[in-house]
Amino acid sequence: MGNSPIFSLFSLLLLLQFLSEVSSSFTPNDHYLINCGSSSIIDSDNRKFLGDESHLSDSFHLSASRSISLTDVSSSAELYKSARIFTKPSKYAFKIKEKGAHLVRLHFHRFDSSKFDISDAQFHVLAGGYLLLNDFSGLTMKETEIKEYILWVDSDKLVISFKPSYESKFGFVNAIEVISAPKDLILNTAQSDGFPKDGFETMFRVNVGGFKVTPFNDSLWRTWVTDDEFLESIQESKEVHFGGRIKYQNGGASREVAPDNVYNSARVIRSSISGIAKYELKWSFPIIDGHKYLVRTHFCDIASAALDLLYFNVHINGQIAMENLDLSTLTGSLASPFYADSVVNGGNGVITVSIRSSNLSSTSGVDALLNGIEVFKMSNSMDSFDGMISPKSFMRRCRGGNISFLVPLVAAVGLLVAASVVLRKRLMGVNDSVAWSRLPVDVSEVSLKSTYQ
Repeated sequence: MGNSPIFSLFSLLLLLQFLSEVSSSFTPNDHYLINCGSSSIIDSDNRKFLGDESHLSDSFHLSASRSISLTDVSSSAELYKSARIFTKPSKYAFKIKEKGAHLVRLHFHRFDSSKFDISDAQFHVLAGGYLLLNDFSGLTMKETEIKEYILWVDSDKLVISFKPSYESKFGFVNAIEVISAPKDLILNTAQSDGFPKDGFETMFRVNVGGFKVTPFNDSLWRTWVTDDEFLESIQESKEVHFGGRIKYQNGGASREVAPDNVYNSARVIRSSISGIAKYELKWSFPIIDGHKYLVRTHFCDIASAALDLLYFNVHINGQIAMENLDLSTLTGSLASPFYADSVVNGGNGVITVSIRSSNLSSTSGVDALLNGIEVFKMSNSMDSFDGMISPKSFMRRCRGGNISFLVPLVAAVGLLVAASVVLRKRLMGVNDSVAWSRLPVDVSEVSLKSTYQ
């Protein structure tokens, strides 16, 4: 009983620490969670997704006069039990309170419906001046696909447009997220023209040496997968897990950059007794050529016994990205996170990230360490993530499709009229002077007027 005041004081300190961390957590100014094709509010990962049918307001608007609410979707997840079907071009408009980088997530889930065949779905998606998806097909998609983008929004409105392809019967979407990103999520730390005004598509988000992180455990509601399928070799490596407190610092990585569960686990290379191990750990990520990629590597020294013992090299695509990386000098503390961004050209269909020992490594302890990897596809020079076509050209192509269809149609009508006149002349025995070569000219003029009206 005599220790109860001390215990109470200790509990109070822990509570105050917890409350300070909670109070400093990120609260986005723009935060839209839309349950598409439904009037219901759905809880997913402790978040409320509002139905797009009954929660329209000045801040959010759905313009889809030819859309259909599909609620017979068979799915174990509540969020994917409904979908918005677009048989004509349609759009969602979101009022933006804070200009800057925004997270945009589009949720797609395969469905089995008596009304719509998923194999007939093929459509395009545009948002904020970017072409996100070009001819996205329900026939080739996975069971569930979440497309995540970081888009720079300079206006007071973000419009997300869905346009069925010419050959398609419809497009669809199950859920949409629009969230203003924290200011330290994308910084001007990588060498790229126009950075950070480029758009980014999340390709891979990996918790190295740790467990899968779900949106429930991430302040930006992200998913971090394990590195098992990307790691080429685990020779002389070891997974390390940390039970202490991660020391976030002002100016360093925050919980919004990556959560505790990424920084409190790592994969390391340990030195051998006989000397410095010359092993390499390498991860490979399949990518699409023709784009630049932002590669973000996360570090937090949770394995060293003391400061100034860990030095190592980081290679990306076989080229050295960071030589003699010294986390002690960068952070001044153990268990303090740091991240680095590198921009590389996508080539040979793969991006590799590797860590190796340095000549400055000690003969005992840890030779190299890595906590997390993210790979983002960057929008190309045409503001597209999917093909060499700009959003403006895409819109012109869509509008031009109707004209290009009318021209041969009108020409065919003109030929039919001309043929009918010739046939009538022959049947009635009228001479050439009465045939009038003027009639086909009149038809041509009508054709021109019809084409350009």
